[in-house]
Amino acid sequence: MPPVKREAPSEPAPAAATSENVETQEETSNLPQLTLKAMTSTEEAVRSETESEVTTESTMKNLKDQLGTLSKDLAEEMGIPTWGLVAILIAVGVVVLGICFCCIRRCCRKRRSKDGKKGLKGAVDLKSVQLLGSTYKDKVQPDMEELTDNAEEPDEAESKQSEVKLGKLQYKLEYDFNSNSLAVTVIQAEELPALDMGGTSDPYVKVYLLPDKKKKFETKVHRKTLSPVFEETFVFKNVPYAEAMNKTLVFAIFDFDRFSKHDQIGEVKVPLCQVDLAQTIEEWRELQSVEGEGGQDNKLGDICFSLRYVPTAGKLTVVILEAKNLKKMDVGGLSDPYVKIALMQNGKRLKKKKTSIKKCTLNPYYNESFTFEVPFEQIQKVQLVVTVVDYDRIGTSEPIGKVVLGYNASGTELRHWSDMLASPRRPIAQWHTLKDPEDGDKKD
Repeated sequence: MPPVKREAPSEPAPAAATSENVETQEETSNLPQLTLKAMTSTEEAVRSETESEVTTESTMKNLKDQLGTLSKDLAEEMGIPTWGLVAILIAVGVVVLGICFCCIRRCCRKRRSKDGKKGLKGAVDLKSVQLLGSTYKDKVQPDMEELTDNAEEPDEAESKQSEVKLGKLQYKLEYDFNSNSLAVTVIQAEELPALDMGGTSDPYVKVYLLPDKKKKFETKVHRKTLSPVFEETFVFKNVPYAEAMNKTLVFAIFDFDRFSKHDQIGEVKVPLCQVDLAQTIEEWRELQSVEGEGGQDNKLGDICFSLRYVPTAGKLTVVILEAKNLKKMDVGGLSDPYVKIALMQNGKRLKKKKTSIKKCTLNPYYNESFTFEVPFEQIQKVQLVVTVVDYDRIGTSEPIGKVVLGYNASGTELRHWSDMLASPRRPIAQWHTLKDPEDGDKKD
């Protein structure tokens, strides 16, 4: 029997292990190379930084050398030492800085001054003006002269109330034979009729002597009451006893209305020949209905306008609204009225403005606004003269009547002026009765 040959077994596993070992050896052999590259790049970065530092230092040295050379050259050209040139440069720098500082400081001062002026204007606005307005209100005292020459006419409705009780008035009379003066005290009134919508009235009293009516006095207005207490004394001077016997003392009570004609409630007439002036007289009298004394022919008319003062801007605005019941100036029984507004100071006219002309009417409507520049320091020294004039194309325009307001006004005019000052920035409208124009006003 032949012998059996055995084949040697194959060894694939070691071969595979050999290939893996080769790869590992290759990776291991590559590590020194990567480390070498990293070290080389680091050295290059350090070298570049060192080179940049060296370059910077060299640049600074070059600049210093150049500046030194330049300064030496300049010093040699100017014929002065180097330190002298440096001192001159430092002095020039100090001068430039000083000029800049002065400019900045001046700008800051201008801003502060503007802010200060704004603050002052705001302070003048309310406190000072309202205080001035209250001062003007206190000026409405007993010794005021009424600007109208005729008593206001009663309405037709009032003339029909002859039997209706109009209230009563208490007064006191004292005659001084040494000075020939008559002191009249308006004490109080009671049970007055209500003429306002709210069931009250705003009464005040006018006191004058008939028949001349040269001197008229007016009490203060008492708001919303039917039983006002006045306690105001008026003195008629230079009234000899013999002349007093021919005169009649009149107490006329009115209801104040800002936006329309003042309604007359009633009056009390005291003929001085019927009283004993040798003793003090104090008594109550019933108010009587008003009797027409001059008729409409002597009435000049009424005008309504508003006043507005802005103290911060120093502007006075006058709005002429309307007029009514003007005196007939033309042959046809009508007029061609326009209104002239003049700002006066110490008798001199500062500015003048006019409205448009309204043809053939006794009740013109304007609604025209005019502005005057009046600083707050000057508002206590000016007068505002509002004159209604009848335009005449051929002849000279003739004034119908006027109203004077301002620091030396009285009565309703002073009250309107004080209300305007006490309410800055607000338009205050009011009706005024026209006063007879003076001879000096008859030229347009």
